[in-house]
Amino acid sequence: MEVKAVFFDIDGTLVNDRKSVLKSTKDAIKIVKEQGVLVGVATGRGPFFVKELMEDLDLDFAVTYNGQYIFNKEKVLFASPIAKSSLRQLIAYAKKERKEIALGTEHAVVGSKIMSFGLGSFSQLVSRFIPTVLTRTVSRSFNRMVSKAVPQKEDDLLNLINQPIYQVLMLMTPEESEKAASDFEDLKLTRSNPFAADIINQGNSKLEGIRRVGKEYGFDLNQVMAFGDSDNDLEMLAGVGMSVAMGNGSSSVKEVAKHITASNQQDGIHKALEHFGVLASEKVFVSRDYHFNKVKTFHHMMDERTQEEPQAWDAEGATHRADFKIEELVEFVRAASSSEEEFQNSLASMHEALDKAAEKVAKKTPAKQNLVGQVDALIDTLYFTYGSFVLMGVDPERIFDIVHEANMGKVFPDGKAHFDPVTHKILKPDDWEEKYAPEPAIKQELQRQLKAYERHKERNRNNK
Repeated sequence: MEVKAVFFDIDGTLVNDRKSVLKSTKDAIKIVKEQGVLVGVATGRGPFFVKELMEDLDLDFAVTYNGQYIFNKEKVLFASPIAKSSLRQLIAYAKKERKEIALGTEHAVVGSKIMSFGLGSFSQLVSRFIPTVLTRTVSRSFNRMVSKAVPQKEDDLLNLINQPIYQVLMLMTPEESEKAASDFEDLKLTRSNPFAADIINQGNSKLEGIRRVGKEYGFDLNQVMAFGDSDNDLEMLAGVGMSVAMGNGSSSVKEVAKHITASNQQDGIHKALEHFGVLASEKVFVSRDYHFNKVKTFHHMMDERTQEEPQAWDAEGATHRADFKIEELVEFVRAASSSEEEFQNSLASMHEALDKAAEKVAKKTPAKQNLVGQVDALIDTLYFTYGSFVLMGVDPERIFDIVHEANMGKVFPDGKAHFDPVTHKILKPDDWEEKYAPEPAIKQELQRQLKAYERHKERNRNNK
């Protein structure tokens, strides 16, 4: 996958718990931009909050208010104010249900005093330590407390909607926001924290905002890498080509994302960009094939034996590499055999195929060390492997990640990798099968794909 653009959520992702950007993140963004990758943010925050960050990090664009207001350094690319009729309904609903409400303009979030407090760094930090089961109690207590101490005036709110309002924030629990959603069919309720709902127009989202930016700049969603930590990032992370959940992210975000990195306090962004080869290293070349970059990371970690200059294998090394593949092919055939007899017959057929191939290749090309020939043969092997997955109906992307994580566990208690003295094959620690064997995770992923196919069939039956 070629990454043409990277998008970051802000709170809990781009900034740490002190609301500052880590030096490692700043350095990574600078290098990524120098490599020609576009960089922006996708946030529930308003444009007024983002502009200083854009200048400091030299960002290319910003998707703000969950896709309602999008701009770059020169102009506004898209703006979708909420209809005044919908705003009046929301204000009336807040009054009836005694809910604190705030309105997001181009320049500020205005209205509720408690909502303004809730957007501050202190309250956002505190919210991380409040158990989910107490969210409802805390939210209702805040509503009652503030409505008595600093009551909202409906007339003041109605005066505010004479200017464009791009997002409404309402203090309510997740259960309350789900219930309220049915009362506002033209609006969409999403969440970036457990206490408040972000209310925007239907059809807009961070993901749709990224899609709009892509049309402007010439990239599609499959060429986007996105980072997030909260539930209002779910649609974005599910829809882009490469999605990364922060280590401090919610469980639902980690379930949806294709990769989980370290937290926003522990260089998570830098590590993920480096892990997928988007952030080029000065020591090694980086490919646009992120699977290749993962394997290269593995070899570099194990024995630092990565080759930077294209170079052909000698006969001994090529034979060892072929042996590794043959073992996997035998395992593949074994898994396709319903009995020991069938397996032995398949092995006999493989021996015949090997003899036939040797005869064919010997007639075709003379024996000589040939970089082009080796690369051509390996690419054909890779192509045939993808073809096998295609004909099985299996998407290998997440499975590759599962196997990669398992391979990264091949470090012995002494902190080093151990190798076969002849073939240089990386050996497995004694506890590897117990701790890292990928089969259970592969089985779970295949079950997910089978269920997805069943849902697809069911939808097709219902649409007939």
